[in-house]
Amino acid sequence: MRTNAAETRNDQDPSRSPTGRVQSLDRAAALLNAISAGAPEGRSAAELAVECGLNRATAWRLLATLEHHSMVERDPATNRYSIGFAIARMATSAGVEGLVRRSHGILERLCGQTGETANLAVPQRLGLTYVDEVIPPVVLSARWLGRQVPIHATSAGKALLAWLPEEEVEAMLAQPLPEYTGTTRTDRAALRAELAEVRANGYAISVGELEPHLYGVAAPVLDDHRRPFAIVSIWGPQDRVPRPRFPELGELAQRAASEIAAAMSTA
Repeated sequence: MRTNAAETRNDQDPSRSPTGRVQSLDRAAALLNAISAGAPEGRSAAELAVECGLNRATAWRLLATLEHHSMVERDPATNRYSIGFAIARMATSAGVEGLVRRSHGILERLCGQTGETANLAVPQRLGLTYVDEVIPPVVLSARWLGRQVPIHATSAGKALLAWLPEEEVEAMLAQPLPEYTGTTRTDRAALRAELAEVRANGYAISVGELEPHLYGVAAPVLDDHRRPFAIVSIWGPQDRVPRPRFPELGELAQRAASEIAAAMSTA
């Protein structure tokens, strides 16, 4: 029986496994899995090579390629590798549709309970993007769907920061913090002090920090590792969402966030 040249080349290609998989991709996938299962500070190429059964030169070449494509990030000070932004972006894109589908009914109920706008946001590299919102039918309100907002000037952003590891908070606050209104937190020490309060309370607040008359609260949706993968927020004009309402709204936001987390864990 004759075979064509392409089939002969594939049969003789040492980079292909007997199952038809590409060996180099198998090895890269093993490295990504090992990095994602590691500590937040990352892992060295030597550690990863041992765990994945690779020689160091092979592991280094694969990691360099993954770094080039932003699938892993290397800390230049420690030469330790962590999962890169490209992987996070892919995961966010893949998960948003299911997240919105499972959380929309919860947002509808939250809006009905409070009479205010209920939003869902997901983290992006240096901010948050709103991916779903429910607005009371009798209320004229600005729409935030699809809008990316700064993390230091919104309740949603502060709810994200309060549950992130310290090194990630440091990276996200490395750039200058613009002042949008007179109440925007631009002093890092003051912002960090507020983040400690946010974590203690379980929810964050905003008192006109991005737009002068918009007040709101937000709570994180946490995964099994207590890391935020989405944020629930409730907001409205100052006269309808004054400070005395914050504890009530904060509790409702926390309950909604817990429901969303439970819905996603059974997906």
